[in-house]
Parts: sequence; structure tokens; C-alpha cells
Amino acid sequence: MQWPPERTVPDGRERRVGIELEFAGVTARDAADLVAELFGGRVEECDPHRFVVRDTALGSFETELDSQYVHPEDKTVPGITDSKAAQLAQAVWERAADVMADAARHWLPVEVVSPPMPLSDIPRFDGILRSLRERGAEGTRDSVVYAFALQLNPEVARADVAWITGVVRAYALLEDWLKLRIHPDPLRRVLRFAAPWPLEYKSLVLAPDYAPDLATLIDDYARFNETRNRGLDLWPLFAHLDPGRVAARIDDPLIKPRPTFHYRLPDARLSDPGWSVITEWNDWVRVERLAADTARLEALADEWRRHAAAGGSGTDWARTVCTRLEEA
Repeated sequence: MQWPPERTVPDGRERRVGIELEFAGVTARDAADLVAELFGGRVEECDPHRFVVRDTALGSFETELDSQYVHPEDKTVPGITDSKAAQLAQAVWERAADVMADAARHWLPVEVVSPPMPLSDIPRFDGILRSLRERGAEGTRDSVVYAFALQLNPEVARADVAWITGVVRAYALLEDWLKLRIHPDPLRRVLRFAAPWPLEYKSLVLAPDYAPDLATLIDDYARFNETRNRGLDLWPLFAHLDPGRVAARIDDPLIKPRPTFHYRLPDARLSDPGWSVITEWNDWVRVERLAADTARLEALADEWRRHAAAGGSGTDWARTVCTRLEEA
């Protein structure tokens, strides 16, 4: 496992990361039991398709069928004030949610969501992968209708805009290379769950004089990325840093403010015994290492501008990046 240049936050605590893994073939209940077997803790049922594993060695995990429509406690029936009628309507809704869940479990993923864990604990999450494989869990490549992902939420090392901007620019430079390495599943590409940053946005942030304040960084991102569905989603971080500005620019209840990047590009390749969370984490570390090397970043940005001006393709740029990384 590789480490980023900055392992700690300013107070000296080790940085943390949250991990989200999608899969099929194992129920949310069985996944919760699996987590408890590995890390201890107690399983609490929120509804038949959502569980919390509390007091594990790493904190509280969540497992759930990944759809808001199958969790009845998330919903109330509007327009009904009579208490008996409301109880009946809610019971009908809960039954409908259960029926929907039974049907949806054949194509919707179950998701395991970790607590924020110290970076040094990332290898322990691979124990979940191994146990899921042993129980027959299926990943992205096991069906043409699966569009499952592994998502990483690395805590920012520092909340200052210069550091964040450096990571943004580094990701803009490496995104095509990451896509070439990962080769995301065709269905995920069609559905655009982890779409690339627009070329216009990359051109903006890779300009030689790009040094925004926080408000400008958020506004620039909002102009070109009015969605969570990007390979690197910055909305959770921006909502943490300036909730009012974000609320004025995007209305999405699924945006959860937190001091992390939201890296959504990787597939969940459970059927590949050589695949691990560490593989995807090490790719992310490449982004932070480039961000920390100002001279290399500026040289690569200059090369990207010339490549873009000549109408070069993303695939060709990915190959150029591969060469430059090998030279480093």
C-alpha cells in the first residue's frame, strides 16, 4: 500500500478514508453479519434491507440495498392527517417497499459503507472483499446489468484552498490515465455514473494562472458540474466548506457534507481474485503525489494545454501520462 505525501491532518491525527462497496449475490443482512464476524460489534436492523453494525473495531458500518425506494422509514405518506388512515397508508407503503425490494435485489446493488477509518486500516477492508467472495458475492463484471462501484472518500489533508486546488488540477491531468487503467464497465459509462470532468472545466483549472479563492473554486466547479455523477465528485467537500454557497447552486438531497473528496471512478471487481481496495487506493495516491510536486504538475499542465490545443484525444493523453509517470 502506498501513502500520500501528507499522512496527517494539521493536529497530527492520521488522515481517514471512508469506503463504499457495491455488489450483488449477498443480502444486506448477511453482509452485516459478515462485518460483525470480521470486526466484532452488534447488528441492528433498521428495516429488512438496511442494517447498522455498531461498535466494531473500526466504528459503525452500514449495509443496505442501495435504493431510497425500498426503505420505508425514509418515507411518509403525504396528505393524510387521520391517525388510523395514516397508519393504514404507512403499512401499505411498507408492504409495497418490501415487494419492490424483493424485485429490485436482482439488479440493484447491496452496499457496504465503512466508517471513516485511519489510512493504515485500508488493508483491513480487503478482508470484507475476501469474505464476500467466499459467500458468492458478484461484482461489476458478473452481469451486463450490473453497474457497481467502489468509492473512496479520502479526508483532505488540509482545508486550505491552495492544497485543494492542487489536487483538483492533478486529477484533471490524470483522469484519462485513470480511466485507461480502470477501464470502467460499459454500463457505468453509458449511465454516466462516473462521467469525466468536461473539457472546458479542465481547460479552466489547468490554466497557468489558475489560483482561485474558495468561492471562485466552488463557482467554477458548479458551472460545469451540476451533478454528483463525476469520477471525482467535489460536492460533499464543498458542502462541508461552504454549505450556503453549495445550497444555492445545486439541489440534491444525496449530497452529504464531509471533509473528503468523493472518488467514484473504480468498478467493484469482486470476481477478480487479484483485485483489491489497495489497488484503487494506490491510484488515488498518484493524484495526491502529483499535486504535491508543483514543478511536475506545471510541466504536465503545460503539455496538456498543447495537447488540447492540437485536438488530441483523451486516449492519447492517457498514454502520454503513462510515459511521464514512468519517467518520474
